[in-house]
Amino acid sequence: MAQIQVTDLTFAYEGSADDVLQNVTFSIDTDWKLGLIGRNGKGKTTLLNLFMGRYEYRGSIKAGTHFDYFPYHMSEADMEQNAADLFEKWKPGIETWQVLIQMNELEMNPECLYRPFSTLSFGERTRVMLAVLFAAENEFLLIDEPTNHLDSRARDIVKAYLASKKGFILVSHDRDLLDGVCDHVLVLNRSTIEVQAGNFSSWWENKEKKDAFSQAENEKHLKEIGKLKSAADRTERWAEKSENSKIGFDPVREHDRSISSRSFIGAKTKKMQARVKAYEMRIDREIEEKEGLLKDIEKVTDLKLEPLRFHKEVLVNAYDLALRYEGAEKELFSGLRFQVKRGGRIILSGENGCGKSSILKEVLQKSGHADFDEASGLSASGTLDVASGMTISYVSQDTSFLSGSLRKFCEDRGLNESLFLAVLRQIDFGREQFARNMEDFSEGQKKKVLIAASLITPAHLYIWDEPLNFIDVFSRMQIEKLILQYEPTMLLVEHDVRFQEKVGTEIVRIR
Repeated sequence: MAQIQVTDLTFAYEGSADDVLQNVTFSIDTDWKLGLIGRNGKGKTTLLNLFMGRYEYRGSIKAGTHFDYFPYHMSEADMEQNAADLFEKWKPGIETWQVLIQMNELEMNPECLYRPFSTLSFGERTRVMLAVLFAAENEFLLIDEPTNHLDSRARDIVKAYLASKKGFILVSHDRDLLDGVCDHVLVLNRSTIEVQAGNFSSWWENKEKKDAFSQAENEKHLKEIGKLKSAADRTERWAEKSENSKIGFDPVREHDRSISSRSFIGAKTKKMQARVKAYEMRIDREIEEKEGLLKDIEKVTDLKLEPLRFHKEVLVNAYDLALRYEGAEKELFSGLRFQVKRGGRIILSGENGCGKSSILKEVLQKSGHADFDEASGLSASGTLDVASGMTISYVSQDTSFLSGSLRKFCEDRGLNESLFLAVLRQIDFGREQFARNMEDFSEGQKKKVLIAASLITPAHLYIWDEPLNFIDVFSRMQIEKLILQYEPTMLLVEHDVRFQEKVGTEIVRIR
């Protein structure tokens, strides 16, 4: 076991006025299974890249170990090569037998190594890379969001595999994965960094207790400050009134006062002024104790949704539905039955490639949605009835089409720009991003753009295709709370187990 010591680490991207990381100090052990938690844009992936030595920084990183990073970079030419031919590029010196041992643990067919990488599914690509990553020994591994785009079965395999290993940092927004794998967490809070034993749930429970205590202490200090300010103000007014009465008096109205009382009044005024000074010192002390209490509190702002109520009870009806791509011999699935009723939240679940997104596309095409006014290349049999006259709000899993400014995005979609930007801010989208073009956004930021656009669109039916990929855990909880509060009618594809359990009224499993 060795230690990785980070001291006063500061980093900013070239041309940026703000530091991504500022004076960060912490230490971790190399045999930990460490979960790295933080909001989008807090610097999680940046920290991994700093460990890899990819950027210049101020401060120091001392580690008596070698780092390796998932996912490996893939060029277009690499995608056409077999995975077995990429080993030497990814991790020089490893042998095929070492990778095969890991592939067996990942429940993979060795045949995957000898197919062009482009022909592998997302789950197969992830597991091949993980097999190579863990093939060597005496390394500390940096794993960046391994479950994006993975179906439930592949996620379970990856979770069980990582739980059996040690010596890595895992960046993930999947609460189920973090709970099932990690024995420590490294948290990039809003203002501080903390390292804590346990998994996500134990950390979150501790954080909620700590935040509640900080909120109570803050309220107590605010009340005390208010009392002290009122007392200081009263005493100051008395002192000023007393001071003004030292010189000059009306002998008729103040017949009991003489010139000799001036020294007494002066002494009384001085005493009052000293009391004011004492109040001010106590106020300063209370303010100092109050400062910092709320700096790391995650303010999960309540979002708003304006679902429309459709006049029919059943919005989508699938009965013995089968889909196949035109020209393909084999159906994606057959005999599928489900209904999307008003107020229901139907989650489609199944392995990658089973046809979940294809169902969403068929529903959108039959509804006449603007994004799907052309043939989808799918052939359907059985029944798929979609109520006419519905307004549908759609979130695609693809973000590659996003480019240009947020203002142009709003103009093209007829969105209220002020409202759109306000919702983005509520899901922790930095104001400094508003001036950038969307092609320069991170994947998490792009997904937030699509979700914000959907949230401010009044609709009868919300169709979301893997909306939570790259979305931080705090924003996921915001979205869950929103859906449970407003109960929109929804048809979704989403692999996050916690999200399914909290939000879904029915899970339709496609086999």
